[in-house]
Amino acid sequence: MQYKYYIADVFTEEPFNGAQIAVFPNADGLDQIKMQLLASELNLSETAFIFSPANGTGKRRMRIFTPHSEIDFAGHPIIAVGHVLASIGEVKLEQEYTPLKLEQNIGVIDVNITQKDGKPVLIQFSMETKPVIDRFVPKEEQIAEVLSLIEADIDNKKFNPLLVYSDQSYLIVPVKTYSAVRAAKFNFSAWSQSMAPACIANEILLFSTQTDISHSNFHARLLGPNIGIHEDPPIASAMPAFTGYLCAHDHIKQGTHTFVIDRGSLDKRKSVLNIEMDNKQEETLTIRVGGPAVITGEGTLLIPDSGK
Repeated sequence: MQYKYYIADVFTEEPFNGAQIAVFPNADGLDQIKMQLLASELNLSETAFIFSPANGTGKRRMRIFTPHSEIDFAGHPIIAVGHVLASIGEVKLEQEYTPLKLEQNIGVIDVNITQKDGKPVLIQFSMETKPVIDRFVPKEEQIAEVLSLIEADIDNKKFNPLLVYSDQSYLIVPVKTYSAVRAAKFNFSAWSQSMAPACIANEILLFSTQTDISHSNFHARLLGPNIGIHEDPPIASAMPAFTGYLCAHDHIKQGTHTFVIDRGSLDKRKSVLNIEMDNKQEETLTIRVGGPAVITGEGTLLIPDSGK
């Protein structure tokens, strides 16, 4: 059988920027083995498979695979799926804002598509998260060594390193400069000798209030034991943890806050995320993550009936 797919660059309006996501908009008939084969064949960071809406609900099942395994939640594929479905007419854009419900393994995600002249210009999804904050983290000297930085690079004036658990645990580290974020390299030996694994941190999200684009509030980057030294992976899935991190600081007042956070560099693949968070200083935090996307390619893959 033949399956059509699209490649979307996400959190960017410029082709060949942002994060590349593959979308199979009509995945009916594919099982887990075949989806994993397709995701491995395309070898992008994430591939999304969309199934026909459930009867009477309008809700579409969405499954996400990396080249190696299925994952329960990811933010970039939501933006890609919303943009692709609207662009190819699978979702009709009859009003300025069109709602869409996508069911990932963690539950149903509410999506809103903003259109202009009949074309999607902004995809935004909202979700509720219950971030758990742990202040038991490695010393700044250890953190700097893990990042191949010096202790003076760690910024502790307005923010502090914290462990935050949402869908997974992140050690979130503020650093002083954009250049330090870009220069950081994960030191596996220092990681294994630090207390970070003991506090069950899966990845490190480091960020700076210094960026290379004028309209951004934060520049961020993910590092960790399962991330290559020179990789700069998508950060949208870390936003529930990052917003919880921000709200754990006293100078972030109650109310709705909006900010822009970017990833990557101007000479490579820059992503720009628009974030809203409702800080009610309660257990549950509501966040909205939005951005544009652009389709850069499409194709067809053939799956033999045997799945081999």
